[in-house]
Amino acid sequence: MAMTMTQKILAAHTGLDNVVAGQLINAKLDIVLGNDITTPVAVNEFNKAGFNKVFDKDKIAIVLDHFVPNKDIKAAEQSKTCRNFAGCHGVSHFYDVGKMGIEHALLPEQGVVKAGDCIIGADSHTCTYGALGAFSTGVGSTDMAAGMATGMAWFKVPSAIRFNLTGKLASNCSGKDVILTIIGMIGVDGALYKSMEFVGDGVKNLSMDDRLCICNMAIEAGAKNGIFPVDEVTFEYMKDRCERQPVVYSADDDAEYEKTIDIDLSQITPTVSCPHLPENTKPASVLNEIKIDQVVIGSCTNGRMEDMTAAYKVLNGKKVADGVRCIIIPATMQILRECVEKGYYTAFIDAGAVVSTPTCGPCLGGYMGILAEGERCVATTNRNFVGRMGHVKSEVYLASPYTAAASALTGYITEYKEV
Repeated sequence: MAMTMTQKILAAHTGLDNVVAGQLINAKLDIVLGNDITTPVAVNEFNKAGFNKVFDKDKIAIVLDHFVPNKDIKAAEQSKTCRNFAGCHGVSHFYDVGKMGIEHALLPEQGVVKAGDCIIGADSHTCTYGALGAFSTGVGSTDMAAGMATGMAWFKVPSAIRFNLTGKLASNCSGKDVILTIIGMIGVDGALYKSMEFVGDGVKNLSMDDRLCICNMAIEAGAKNGIFPVDEVTFEYMKDRCERQPVVYSADDDAEYEKTIDIDLSQITPTVSCPHLPENTKPASVLNEIKIDQVVIGSCTNGRMEDMTAAYKVLNGKKVADGVRCIIIPATMQILRECVEKGYYTAFIDAGAVVSTPTCGPCLGGYMGILAEGERCVATTNRNFVGRMGHVKSEVYLASPYTAAASALTGYITEYKEV
């Protein structure tokens, strides 16, 4: 029976020859992920259920990233719970201050996740790892607890939508513009509990950072997961990085999809998602009268090296507009270090921006950039719900690093155009 790429991975992890959309399965897990917000809840459930050991200390990852360095006593207690649990059970992949990074940038960078994996994480943006050719999806903390104890999770096998990519992006566009365009087309429930499978000749023209960004926001279309085929770009990224051997799965030529949507990457333009849903998209070029107060460049969506390079390209030698707070957050310590070595930090500071250690911080309205009533922010984050970054009467506009940085210079939403 013909299967999609996602279905093949799930079948392999269930020990079945094939699976079909809608089938309930119990699958073996390669990685179970939690962060400093969700892990303490999972630890409590783990203990309540009477578990006394984890299924595999090398297949659990706990990343302190949302409120680290700790912003208050509650955050400190949450981190302490994570440290105690990781120490007690010998969790190999535990990332604390000095080693931490935003989880969905850190795990691919460190080679913890790879092609062919079946991954759950107690964070909705765990779908990021589909960029590597893995099945990965977000779950609740109770499922995380069960996963840590048993190494298993149940799923309903998703049906799939195929996105056929052709062409090549313009130099002022990135993967963020691609996924915002797609969400604008299909809506925030357009792929509800489905697999978003990206194929076509245009895939080779997308970098790994582009793909990670696109899969990261699959959840914003309601998807169970997003996934890319494994190609030369994937292998080059995984080379000398992954601690386990990648396994490659490919969709059958006659696999069944609910529908196919054609996307010509050359027709993508700088795109902005306006308040208060990711589907509320407009071209950046028509929003140039919207005055802003803050710019955030970072997050699990756009805090990677290519994003930092885009920000540098736009900001270097220029000045952030008066009245605009520009906050730049590299997603991992490795990215931070590379920014320092390349001179990006000096350029950012000279431009009038502030640079943070890796943290999710402002994305979820946690700290490092909370909005007051009536304030507007252009952010490279993934959600712009009411009150997402602060006051319920503040506004968040989602954009690429190019658009965000260009907007910081003018004080208005601005499409970046190369000179």
